[in-house]
Amino acid sequence: MFGIHDSDGSCFDMSKAEIDKIIQTLGNIALNKLASHVQIEHEVIKYEGHSLLFVYIPEQMDKPVYMRGKDIYSAYHRSAGQTVKMSRDQVKAMIALTQGITFEKQKAAISLSAAEVLEKLNYITLYRLIDKNVPTSSDAIIDKLKDYGFCEQNGNKWDITNLGALLFANHLNDFPNLNGHEVIVRKYIGTNNRQQEFEQHGAYGYAVGFEGLIEFIMQQTSSESIDIKRESIPTYPRIAIREFVANALVHQDFFIKGMPVTIEIFSNRLTITNAGAPLNDINRLINLPPQSRNEALAQTMFLLGICERRGSGIDRAVEAVEKMNLPAVKFTKSDQHTRVFLFPQKSLKEMTKLEKTAACYQHACLMYEDGKAINNQSVRERFEIGKK
Repeated sequence: MFGIHDSDGSCFDMSKAEIDKIIQTLGNIALNKLASHVQIEHEVIKYEGHSLLFVYIPEQMDKPVYMRGKDIYSAYHRSAGQTVKMSRDQVKAMIALTQGITFEKQKAAISLSAAEVLEKLNYITLYRLIDKNVPTSSDAIIDKLKDYGFCEQNGNKWDITNLGALLFANHLNDFPNLNGHEVIVRKYIGTNNRQQEFEQHGAYGYAVGFEGLIEFIMQQTSSESIDIKRESIPTYPRIAIREFVANALVHQDFFIKGMPVTIEIFSNRLTITNAGAPLNDINRLINLPPQSRNEALAQTMFLLGICERRGSGIDRAVEAVEKMNLPAVKFTKSDQHTRVFLFPQKSLKEMTKLEKTAACYQHACLMYEDGKAINNQSVRERFEIGKK
């Protein structure tokens, strides 16, 4: 859009000569300066007495679009409001997506026998998750794996897809293409990462190891009460950890290397990090309709009962945090990652003004979702404040 000041959004007048020059310049770039021609559309619209130029560039079927005379790896994309050069892996991924081949459909292992497929994929967990008895016939098991898109027939051999390996690998190390996509849990001594207590790398596919992962995080973040019998007291709600970890798995950007889903445990917070900027505004995550970067992975994890597809997962997690009277969940982002912070219990006196404001905002979102308004009583209950 031309005719608007970047600084304050106010409009200014543009002459016909200025408009014609802009259209001519953009048209020349679209027609002559790119490896393939790009059609652009424009229109001048009057708004509050000012002539504004709108330029529309339709999404291209063949991606990426790059400058003439350069190679295909000299391509750029918009990320978090900035123009960033794409990595070679991102370019390859875009070409594959243009051809209709998503990351989940790409091959993790090829030309295997049926016996090798059944050895590498934990089909017993699949049948447990879908609440079915394991068939005695190997052919029936292979057909079920094929129905879910976990493997594909290749002549008289079989290929395992990334989707199948990511979810049901007995050993992720069996699939070199998936190196760096395991889940990592780190625990530190104190409030910083200078002194590490341990680091654990997940060995199994996400569906195989998910419940064990959640249980392990709960154990590492709970405190112990010794009364008549020993008892673990959770620091964070299980439902929140479950939903945020599942979210991180589903929404990660598989084409960003060196940034696996990581859970870090500090004495004063728990962080969950995944590669890829969030697809939605981090201030509007509550009650948003579902949107996934990896649709096949999201749909399959929903069918297996691991994650939500109604857009209610974050809502339930934030509600669980509120019910435990914990500080508000914190979301941060960059053009390369998304991070969620959970904090242990704090008294109102210990909370910063920003933490109080964030808690009230999230509380208001939940109340609005219920068709109610935030009020004095609801805020007192949120912070466990007495009537006086």
